[in-house]
Amino acid sequence: MSNKLSLGYSPCPNDTYIFHGLASGTVPWSGGLDILLADVEELNGLAAAGKLDVVKVSVAAAAGILDDYVLLRAGGAMGYGAGPVLVAKEEGDFASLDGKTIAIPGRKTTANLLFGLCCREAGISVTFKEMVFDRVMSAVVTGEVAAGLVIHEGRFTFGEQGLTQILDLGAWWEEHTGLPIPLGAIAIRRSLGEDVAHAMNEAIRQSLMDVRANPEQAWSYIKKHAQEMDADVILKHIKTFVTEYSLDIGEAGEQAVTRLLKETGWQGTNPFIS
Repeated sequence: MSNKLSLGYSPCPNDTYIFHGLASGTVPWSGGLDILLADVEELNGLAAAGKLDVVKVSVAAAAGILDDYVLLRAGGAMGYGAGPVLVAKEEGDFASLDGKTIAIPGRKTTANLLFGLCCREAGISVTFKEMVFDRVMSAVVTGEVAAGLVIHEGRFTFGEQGLTQILDLGAWWEEHTGLPIPLGAIAIRRSLGEDVAHAMNEAIRQSLMDVRANPEQAWSYIKKHAQEMDADVILKHIKTFVTEYSLDIGEAGEQAVTRLLKETGWQGTNPFIS
């Protein structure tokens, strides 16, 4: 495990919180790490192109990379009450969006997969407009789109923009499956071998346990990269998206990820390290 590895994750507070120990060297990695912070859809694309050794991906996007990558059990984003939210300027029901243009934070995101499942169930058809997640709310406010899928900290701030919730896609998933919503997972190259995969999984767990014990040491790093600078919003973000499933996926988490992957057409059996 002496080779330097490339590691990619998002600048969102849940990721910078979890990975601070590894980024700062508090939790050492033999050989060192080349770290890239990028938008989730950019990371999905880099993973699809095999550009990173270890990478945070949308669970929906994981289906397309599992021949070359395997999912770790730690470091992901999953929980109850944590799903993406569909918002608009005016109140209305989901069916009223039929034929409209909807902003999405990337076609490979879990948010978009869930939205597609909702559209299929409701029997409606929409036009997608892809954009970086932090542009979605402004696009709805200006009328560029009829509604938008809000992820990350936007879940807590859309009301401040005068927007209203049309549908909580996480709640929809929970109602239909009884499972937590699997948003993101950490993938590692299969070619690195099982020993390296297990060592990285443990290093991520240690990084999370370290920051939980000493959260103040990570604060400047988290705030430096956060899109939303309000301290209360950052803390809500971390509390919502960093859960016990982030330490270990657990049985319910395995079921949730596998169920979501099956919705993409994936036909495998176990996407996780053994």
